[in-house]
Parts: sequence; C-alpha cells; structure tokens
Amino acid sequence: MSPGQQALVVAAGFVAGGINGIAGGGSLVSFPALLAVGQPALAANVTSTLGIWPGYLGGVVGFRAEVSDQGRRIRSLLPSTVAGATLGAALLLTTPSEAFEALAPFLILGACALFAVQPLLAGRLDDRRAPEGSADAEAGNEPDDPRPGVVLQGATLLSAVYGAYFGAGLGVVLLAVFGTLVPDRLVRTTSLRTVLSLATNSLAAVLFAVAAPVSWGLAGLLAGGALLGGFVGARVARRIPTALLRAVVITIGVVGAIRLLLT
Repeated sequence: MSPGQQALVVAAGFVAGGINGIAGGGSLVSFPALLAVGQPALAANVTSTLGIWPGYLGGVVGFRAEVSDQGRRIRSLLPSTVAGATLGAALLLTTPSEAFEALAPFLILGACALFAVQPLLAGRLDDRRAPEGSADAEAGNEPDDPRPGVVLQGATLLSAVYGAYFGAGLGVVLLAVFGTLVPDRLVRTTSLRTVLSLATNSLAAVLFAVAAPVSWGLAGLLAGGALLGGFVGARVARRIPTALLRAVVITIGVVGAIRLLLT
C-alpha cells in the first residue's frame, strides 16, 4: 500500500471519529475509504468497525457528565443492545460475502438518507426536551420512571442488529429512535446514543476480531486517526459549516455506493 493510501485511511479515521462525536455517521467516511484502497466490501465493513471503535470511546469520555446521571436508563437498555449486537454480528459472519456485497450499496444509500434528515430528527428531539427552567432541566435529572418500555427496548434491539451488521449511520438510527420515544434534552439523548453505539461496536469488534477477515494494518491506521478524531476532530468539524460537512459526508457515501454498484 502506498503512503498516500495510508494517509487517506488515517485521515478517514480522524474525520470518522470527529463525526461520530458530533452526530454519528462516521462509517460513511471510513467504509468508502477502505473500499477506495482496494478492500472487499465485507473486509472493509469489519475493518471499519474495529478501526473507528476508539472514536466512540472518546465520545463517551466527552459526554461523561451527561452519561453519569443516566445509569438506570443505560443499564435498562444494555441487554437489548447486547442481544441485538450479537445477532447482527452473527448475521454478518454467516452471510455469504456475495450477499453482503449486493446489499452494501443500498445500506450505504439508506444510511446517507438518514444522515441527510438527521437535523430534522435532532430538531424533533430538541422540541421534546425538558422545559427550560423545570427542576429536571436545571438538574439534569432522569424522569421519575426511567425504565424503558417494550417499544423502546425493541427499537433499541433492532438498531443494534443494524449497527453490528453494517454500522454506518447507527448513531443517526438511534437518534431517530430516541427522538421519537424518549422525551428528554438533546444533549442527554445524544450522550445515550453515544454510549449504546459504543456498546454495539465493542461487542461487534470482539466477535469480528475472532472470526472475521479483518485487515489489521488498516484497522490500526483507522484507529490512530479515530482516537485523535474523537478528542480533537469535533472541534475542527464545528468550524466547518454544518451543511457543508453533511454534504461532504453524504457525497463520500454516495460515491462509495456507486462504486460498489459498478463493480
């Protein structure tokens, strides 16, 4: 692999880590980047999952204040997340590579569509936040009954299945779920999404490390970029107009999908 290709992978990891910290969707950068350096679709997917994992960890650290007072909610949703991630990873490992390659372009395009409407989803969630000046809004307390219902548990499980099977846009999927089913402030729901994304990707990464065709050299390059991106990338990305950043990510995803459709 040429130095230019290595630099591309590191840069993709950096950008993916930063984007995951802001809104989710970093795999829409890392996955096409791995395709661009010649990785088959299945290997690119599992390598991307392992490579950008440090970025999720950095995001959780960044949201530690919002995470610390949602312990009951997180613990209640973790079993559904773990079950869904296990099922999604198992499906990927047992799916013929040809079938995944046929599905991958449409999964990318679907994730791009979700990423495009993410601002609308975020706005919906923000409209449902705790009223300003209320005791919960001031203290950041959890609702009186934080135990998730059956619908939320089921939606979380299906999101984790998708996240472990493909991964791109998982944060946006979870934001859609929580924006509809969890009436809370945007920053708290974003932190919840970050924790569950980390849990999904952690489990998938362990299973893929054992049983999937991971390109370890590329995963290491991605990881180095994603770790730095998780801490620094968000600051850089916030200086770029949001609409431009979103357009660039969607363009990268669409180009990757077209490339798969033409090969």
